[in-house]
Amino acid sequence: MEKIGQVLIDEPTLKKRISELGAQITEDYRDKDLIVVGILKGAVIFLSDLVKEIDLPLSMDFMAVSSYGLSTHSSGVVRILKDLDQEIEGKDVLIVEDIVDTGLTLHYLVENLKSRKPNSLKICCCLDKPSRREVPVNVDYVGFDIPDEFVVGYGLDYGEKYRNIPHICVLDPAIYKK
Repeated sequence: MEKIGQVLIDEPTLKKRISELGAQITEDYRDKDLIVVGILKGAVIFLSDLVKEIDLPLSMDFMAVSSYGLSTHSSGVVRILKDLDQEIEGKDVLIVEDIVDTGLTLHYLVENLKSRKPNSLKICCCLDKPSRREVPVNVDYVGFDIPDEFVVGYGLDYGEKYRNIPHICVLDPAIYKK
């Protein structure tokens, strides 16, 4: 694969941290009715690895939302492209997101899901960019805090490409400033 930028988080570091997150989530959700909601498409790889580390019966569902399009910055306009298939009323919901940036998308999503009366609602993200936050979002489980760089790999994309890279790297600006 072409050189696309510097590796920020390598594969062994990702695996170790995801194992730790899975253990913590297992403890926190013991004896609860857990439904894990993956946010498509970016969270799929992280979600897949994370649920294998959660030693509890759980169900999974997915939502697809959009606020980026083909840009490297969130537009702030959130659209639900695919909604949940299951009802979440009375369930313990864990949103699994690839990255929390401005917080605009996640804030919208949390408010939307809260209106459906879950028993509890928490957030787990692989990556967090707290320096970019525009609205407050309480992230309960964070894989890694990262600097304000455009990253790809491990499910994150630029123009629907690079999701299959097994680590997270900073995308070379020359690629998206063409």
